[in-house]
Amino acid sequence: MAAEIVNPRSDSDSTDGEPFDPAFALHRGGKMAVQATVPVRDRDDLSLAYTPGVAKVCSAIAEQPELVHDYTWKSQVVAVVTDGTAVLGLGDIGPEASLPVMEGKAILFKQFGGVDAVPIALGTTDTDEIVDTVVRLAPSFGGVNLEDISAPRCFEIERRLQEKLDIPIFHDDQHGTAVVTLAALRNAAKLTDRSLGQLRAVISGAGAAGVAIAKILIEAGIGDVAVCDRKGVVSADREDLTDVKREVAGFTNKGGLTGSLESALDGADVFIGVSGGTVPEEAVAKMAKDSLIFAMANPNPEIHPDVAHKYAAVVATGRSDYPNQINNVLAFPGIFAGALQVRASQITEGMKLAAAEALAAVVADELSADKVIPSPFDDRVAPAVTAAVAAAARAEGVARR
Repeated sequence: MAAEIVNPRSDSDSTDGEPFDPAFALHRGGKMAVQATVPVRDRDDLSLAYTPGVAKVCSAIAEQPELVHDYTWKSQVVAVVTDGTAVLGLGDIGPEASLPVMEGKAILFKQFGGVDAVPIALGTTDTDEIVDTVVRLAPSFGGVNLEDISAPRCFEIERRLQEKLDIPIFHDDQHGTAVVTLAALRNAAKLTDRSLGQLRAVISGAGAAGVAIAKILIEAGIGDVAVCDRKGVVSADREDLTDVKREVAGFTNKGGLTGSLESALDGADVFIGVSGGTVPEEAVAKMAKDSLIFAMANPNPEIHPDVAHKYAAVVATGRSDYPNQINNVLAFPGIFAGALQVRASQITEGMKLAAAEALAAVVADELSADKVIPSPFDDRVAPAVTAAVAAAARAEGVARR
């Protein structure tokens, strides 16, 4: 059903009786604009900002290409690229309809990380065409944030772009979610006097976010993790697995679980939901004592918080109206700011782990059941993540300054 477009005017201005919708009012004309960082007030300014002064800078960059980072915006700008196939909970709505989300992402980059970003919605869903297009656009940008591209194509697109380009490629739906989840889980474990190594987790959802969360939890040293799709546990004995799921089966599920999500939850310490749907309360009740429930489907969590709180020591969701929101904005601005700061050629697993550790540390001395992750408006977040990512990039040898 199409969204109802209502009158985006204030009630006092309305003359036709149509209701006021602040979302449409805010979005009219878009949420972004290009703003100059230097003045062009007179002929002298014009001659420096454009011809003939600009020719000197162009010639210098032609002779020393690395100067592009010093004398253009390249070192501080990210392309936010989508094909509109997996937009929020709306699904495949196309590139035009995705633009409000990409604009929103771009202003979050600026607001929370001081990073400029440009929304780019591509009119193709072909993997080869997306890769070729982004490669051709890359000279203008210091990094690429892939956004709302459906699985499993998103995995291949990210991999191929990173192989072809020497700038950071980051699929936020995967890695941003994974970083914030790990940070919150570290603190939730600490709050309940456990280590990650003592936890067995079950992930509902084997798409982009589920796979990335599984990978980062394994990297961080979790005891065990099983990933479930619509048919149950992703296990090596299944013959219906995609290449990505077959890979997942190879590094998860040390306990050899098979069967349904509900059966996997029996005795589990952690539930992580990135799939939608509803988990029966009977299955939740069979989880281990002091369980940790991260039901992150939005707007309807897989386990409603009212149910989760009956059994869990810590509950997190993807919603802003409940405590412990797992929000990607806690990760991607600082991760890119740190990577751009040192001109990193990529964002490594070590950089993601460092981001998660820094994020967890922000509230490590303030922990409670309702506070295992900072608020997106905590002004300590971006500086902490930025510094940690930059230091990790240097330590891993991917920094170039």
